[in-house]
Amino acid sequence: MASIIGRRALRLAGPTRRHFSSTSIRRAAEVKTLGVIGAGQMGLGIALVAAQKANVPVTLVDSSQASLDKGLGFAEKLLAKDVSKSRITQEQADAARARLTPYTSIDALAGVDFVIEAVPEIPQVKFDIFARLAEVCASHAVLATNTSSISITKIAAAAGRSASASASDRDAVASRVVATHFMNPVPVQKGVEIISGLQTSEATLSTAVALCQAMGKVPSVSADGPGFLANRILMPYINEAIICLETGVGDRDAIDAIMKNGTNVPMGPLQLADFIGLDTCLAIMRVLHTETGDSKYRPSILLAKMVDAGWLGKKSGKGFYDY
Repeated sequence: MASIIGRRALRLAGPTRRHFSSTSIRRAAEVKTLGVIGAGQMGLGIALVAAQKANVPVTLVDSSQASLDKGLGFAEKLLAKDVSKSRITQEQADAARARLTPYTSIDALAGVDFVIEAVPEIPQVKFDIFARLAEVCASHAVLATNTSSISITKIAAAAGRSASASASDRDAVASRVVATHFMNPVPVQKGVEIISGLQTSEATLSTAVALCQAMGKVPSVSADGPGFLANRILMPYINEAIICLETGVGDRDAIDAIMKNGTNVPMGPLQLADFIGLDTCLAIMRVLHTETGDSKYRPSILLAKMVDAGWLGKKSGKGFYDY
């Protein structure tokens, strides 16, 4: 047993998890229909890019009709902007919009080939959704999460537990769970972080990679560790900038200016935190701190206070900057 686990661990960590040959991509299942759960900024962005770039019909699910209406209205504005700038024709915009179909029930996902969950970073909410997806979706459907920090292995286990039959049935369900962590804003950012849990099959991983490539994205594959790659690197950087502000090492403008002008990043860490959402930054830092037990991931006290005050950044109108 030890040797089997060891080989699995090496396979997860080794270069074969990061490079994809034409042979591995050929093993990917064709995705003819996509489901997206969550009509917020991330979910809507994923749905729109899939409809526009991959030409895939998208079933967009949200429990709130108001959220669906708002999200689809935003999609229409983005498409109209692309038309006005001659990036696409009006016919292409109309075709992309026609591929987006809204529903308020998760049962609408029964016939899709691939589902991407894009709801807030609340572990139990995601666990409950995946348990439900395991019951609703077809036995071949890939079940993906857009999580930026929650363990894929735990999400897969939650999906598997919904299978009431044998252990092999539970394993089969869990093997279809993967993460497709899109960067924000989805229509602009090219990168997608694809994360496999301990249970994720090679076929599931290859299908996720192929879909993201069809959407015009550049996938990077990582193993299931706290924060994965992007946030394991990015969030401590942002958190340390907030600690520098909190302890008086520099003021807001000095912190952002030195990173913009000294390292050629497009925006400073405090402005970036506002765009991500301070509540999201705090949630990810807490996951990193809890999962690793390492004090270097302790969230800034100021960050927690700002979230308590409701100063969440751009989405609330106030963060480190006013909007």
